[in-house]
Amino acid sequence: MKITLALLAAITLLPTLAAAQKQYNVIDWKAPATLSTYLLQELHGQSDQRRAAWGQATQSGANMRAYQDSARARFRRVLGPLPARTPLKARVTGTLARAGFRIEKVIYESTPNHHVTANLYVPNGKGQRPAVLLFCGHEQESKATESYQKTAILFAQNGFVVLVIDPISQGERMQLTDATGKSLTRGGTTEHTLLNAQAALLGRSVPAAQLWDNVRGLDYLLTRREVNAERVGCLGNSGGATQTAYFLGVDDRVKVAALCSYVAVGERNLELTGPADGCVMLPGAGQAGLDLTEYPLIFAPKPLLLLAGRYDFVDYPSMEATHQELQQAYRLLGQPEQVGLFTYDDGHGISQPKREAAVTWFRRFLLQDATPVREGSLAVLPEKELWCTTTGQVNTAFQQEQTLTTEYVAAAQQLERTRSVLTPEQLRTAVQRQLQLPAPQPVTAEAKGTAVVRGITWQKVLLRRPGEPPLPLLVALPTRGTPQKVTLLLSDGGKARLADSTAFIQSYLQQQTAVVLPDLRGLGETTDPAAFNDPKYYNREYRPALLSLHEGRPLLGQRVTDILTVLAWVGGTGSLRAAPVEVQATGLTGVAALHAAVLTAQIGRVELRQTPASFQEILAEPTRHDTYSWALPGVLHHYDLPQLRQALGTRLVGQ
Repeated sequence: MKITLALLAAITLLPTLAAAQKQYNVIDWKAPATLSTYLLQELHGQSDQRRAAWGQATQSGANMRAYQDSARARFRRVLGPLPARTPLKARVTGTLARAGFRIEKVIYESTPNHHVTANLYVPNGKGQRPAVLLFCGHEQESKATESYQKTAILFAQNGFVVLVIDPISQGERMQLTDATGKSLTRGGTTEHTLLNAQAALLGRSVPAAQLWDNVRGLDYLLTRREVNAERVGCLGNSGGATQTAYFLGVDDRVKVAALCSYVAVGERNLELTGPADGCVMLPGAGQAGLDLTEYPLIFAPKPLLLLAGRYDFVDYPSMEATHQELQQAYRLLGQPEQVGLFTYDDGHGISQPKREAAVTWFRRFLLQDATPVREGSLAVLPEKELWCTTTGQVNTAFQQEQTLTTEYVAAAQQLERTRSVLTPEQLRTAVQRQLQLPAPQPVTAEAKGTAVVRGITWQKVLLRRPGEPPLPLLVALPTRGTPQKVTLLLSDGGKARLADSTAFIQSYLQQQTAVVLPDLRGLGETTDPAAFNDPKYYNREYRPALLSLHEGRPLLGQRVTDILTVLAWVGGTGSLRAAPVEVQATGLTGVAALHAAVLTAQIGRVELRQTPASFQEILAEPTRHDTYSWALPGVLHHYDLPQLRQALGTRLVGQ
């Protein structure tokens, strides 16, 4: 089949003309909306279940406490494992004297050789002070961002020790750099996203890695003689608010908190703006019934303030709804006055009015002083003056720096050495579990007419299966006699690119082979529009891929379901029923074909082209595009693609 493989590889590179595409269309509605609509319906269904559980929780204080316990357990499960505490090896690399306070440049190791940079604002004077952890949003300057400097200064002026931490992939902590420290990506949000795909393969997450940096930051803060360990608060803005929310769900040493421009997941936010970057998205959170309220709810009834901009791109009604749910919980837990919402007529970010409200809130509960705080003129410093390293990047400042990628690669290699050898049945079970496949359902077929193109008659068929989006396919049959074989051709470019290669298709038909061209969901006709998939995420189908992970059904698993749906239809169709089946797949569809072939012996032969060799390629090539399209959370604990290839034996041809 060398000629076939060459042809198949060539046609995937052909441009798709709009007119040529249209003649092969099967769906008679706006097909590009199909997958996103399906996923949003699934999202709403999961949210309905969550709302029902919440309704039960609001019936009594005991029910609410039980719901808190459940939310905490579900969050910890979705978050994934956290590292063991190791020596911090904290050091102060410099000090800046300011009016009424000083700024110390701090570096500590959250895990061995994984360095965290932070600025510590310490008020002048003696004695212990209340302390605040300040978590930064997605600004690249991180701790040096003007609004965060001013927030820290205002707290310091009002008697608080403040630790401002550079998150992963921001400030001095870019993880993917060249030897000079220059970023290899489009910035922090891109890095977060790529790193989260890597982490997912190991059953980990970037939110968990950030959380651990912050937990160790509090560990460091409590070593300082200036800090009163019983009076610790935490706040953050935007992505920093998400860090804060996750922190509140894990670390009970915090006594007071504030969330500004808060968005973690949120049913309505996912519907309006789609998935955010990797430090926000937790695979399986929707399946676990976790929404905006759950994380700060775990903190209740400790004092909590929400800070909102009425014209924020973060949906303001969602903030109001979160506040209302928290109010219900705080009333049931006997502390209704300890949750608040401060709204200002501005947009995203921790502006002066919000800073003043936050400091006033913290003084009220940590210093028993409710006097309103007012901010005067505050002088900030250039980013370079706040550097903790000599080079401005930990990757160039520390020769043995352990980035998240190097950590993940080492963990994957260890799993490869220690993974159990699975029997064929054990491997099928592991694949079924990893893909989150639903129970088989009956398949019905709807004829949608024909298209005759350059002498080939294509039957248009729409397959329907309960609980799944409709699946369009084209079928071409030999002109004479009963088909002796059925070939499923799969390509990342969709069925139109394949169908448009007349000589290629005729070569099959002349060999009495029926040709079936499905558009697996999200490909071909149902490709999600590019406008909804920000290129900074390095994934042309980021929205459906991340929604799928959020809902606990990886996109790869859904595409395997589509292949099994086609096979069920083939097995029940008179002229095709007795014919042996082979699958030829190019690109990422090959990963789906490989999994499907392990699950069913109905596929007698699999031929792959330009298909990834292993999941570990995602770790070896951290800037690779489209990794979420085939990522499976936790898969490397159980198998990698070479094990699937080996299991197929002589049924597998090609890569």
